[in-house]
Amino acid sequence: MRAFQSQSYFWRILSIIGIVSIGFMVIVLSTLAFYMVVPLGQRATDDLASIVTHAAETWESLPLSRREAFEEQMHKKHHLVLTSSDKLLPDTTSLLPYLNFFKNSLRKQLGHESAIKTSTDINGEEWFWVDIPVSTGTLRFGFPRSRIGVKPSVAFFVLLITGFILTVITAALLTRRLTVTIERLYHAAQLVGKGQWPDPVPEEGPKELEVLAREFNRMSIQVRELLANRTVLLAGISHDLRTPLTQIQLALEMLPNEGGDQHLMSGIRRDLESVNRLIGQALEVNLELDQQEKEPVEIASILDPIVEAAKQGDQVINWQNEMSCVFTLNSLALQRIISNLLENALRYGDGKPISIECGCDKKSLTIQVQDRGSGIPEAEREAVFQPFFRLEKSRNSKTGGSGLGLAIVRQLANTNGWTVQLLERAGGGTCAKLVIPMD
Repeated sequence: MRAFQSQSYFWRILSIIGIVSIGFMVIVLSTLAFYMVVPLGQRATDDLASIVTHAAETWESLPLSRREAFEEQMHKKHHLVLTSSDKLLPDTTSLLPYLNFFKNSLRKQLGHESAIKTSTDINGEEWFWVDIPVSTGTLRFGFPRSRIGVKPSVAFFVLLITGFILTVITAALLTRRLTVTIERLYHAAQLVGKGQWPDPVPEEGPKELEVLAREFNRMSIQVRELLANRTVLLAGISHDLRTPLTQIQLALEMLPNEGGDQHLMSGIRRDLESVNRLIGQALEVNLELDQQEKEPVEIASILDPIVEAAKQGDQVINWQNEMSCVFTLNSLALQRIISNLLENALRYGDGKPISIECGCDKKSLTIQVQDRGSGIPEAEREAVFQPFFRLEKSRNSKTGGSGLGLAIVRQLANTNGWTVQLLERAGGGTCAKLVIPMD
């Protein structure tokens, strides 16, 4: 049941229509067989049993000189062969319902069970034989398989298979027509969820789906405008804040004797630098989100300067440029993502060596930034991508960042159609994995 529920809407509707249609066909064919085919078969075998028993009585009452003519007449008129042969023949193993009906009809006529024998002639055709007791011995009647003519099992399966094929084709066409708009909405919603903006969904189909597509397009435009306005507003506020902050810094520098309290002045300057840094990050992120131009870049040319700039003191960063990868992508976004991931690894890696691995193939580029820190609890690995979320709850700048680094990483990755994950590293630590699919 779980597997059925996970199927797409198209396959679920197709499966339901197919199962109901096939079930209906089986019921119809079974009803026809039970109320029409079976009674006709029983009537036909009753007639054949009457002919056989009556022919046996007539043959026995005829003089020897007329029996041969009677046998020829039975063969010509009823396609029955009469013989007094007592050759042993095997019982038939055929599953033809006709033979079972014939056997039951003979039992009614004769009052005892009669076995149906079988043989094959020189042409390969199967014959059926039944022995009828007479006063002088046993009279054997036989008829070929072709005399029965009907093939109910073949007819049943031909009708069932034909109906199945027609049902599948009809259901597929009908279901596709109903679900095409839903599938377009599904794919468009996926793109919106990743921070991308798809083309408007065609507003067609049944009235309900047409209205749904129209409202989705309207909502998509409104969300896009809202995000654009938010970005512009944030950029404007960040830009405007820099002017009074600069004036405050200038005023502090002009105060004589460090304003009378050197320790207080140092704290104020440090706080102003933190605010300036946050504002700078906001402006840079707005620029990077707006910058969607893609260009072929050699990945090592981006990673090398980032690694060199991140090395501090005796901090070890293991990065070897052993493979040349050229990808067409937004280089500005990649620089920001790798810088933030590496900064995060350095901050929470407990001073242990950091490893950077890069691999590429025809389908994707994969970059992994790995540390040997205390790791991130599995329940928190998605939460850390939320803005201002920090595992260290004290909000102390000495023990953690602003809580924006990973949020920026996720937003930039989604905007460019990339995937970023935080995984547990074998042996302890965290592995930040960025996957960039080939366009």
